[in-house]
Amino acid sequence: MVEDVSSGAHEGGVRRADLRRAWHRGLGVLISIVRWFGTAAAALLAVHVVLTIGGANPDNGITQFVAAWAEWLALGFQGLFMPADPELAVLINYGAAALFWLFITSLATRILSSLNRPSF
Repeated sequence: MVEDVSSGAHEGGVRRADLRRAWHRGLGVLISIVRWFGTAAAALLAVHVVLTIGGANPDNGITQFVAAWAEWLALGFQGLFMPADPELAVLINYGAAALFWLFITSLATRILSSLNRPSF
């Protein structure tokens, strides 16, 4: 089959405009997923800080669930700072992890958004 330059179609019969639209749509979905995940990670870490400083019952299922996920999402920030007050340590370390997630999410979405700009 000969390429039809006027319609933008090629051998597979798919138009370049359709491929471009699918690329932008898929990238938009990926940007939304990255933004949602990063924001949820930061929020969960913030909830862990609030529960810890607020004196939530450590045997409660919700507290245990949040603490388990926060431990995983902290990415090594758990023991970064070691003040004498354990509640202050949670605030600083898990707060730093939440800020890290927000920063990385912002960076990743900017990079992905730059790929989503129309090319002329």
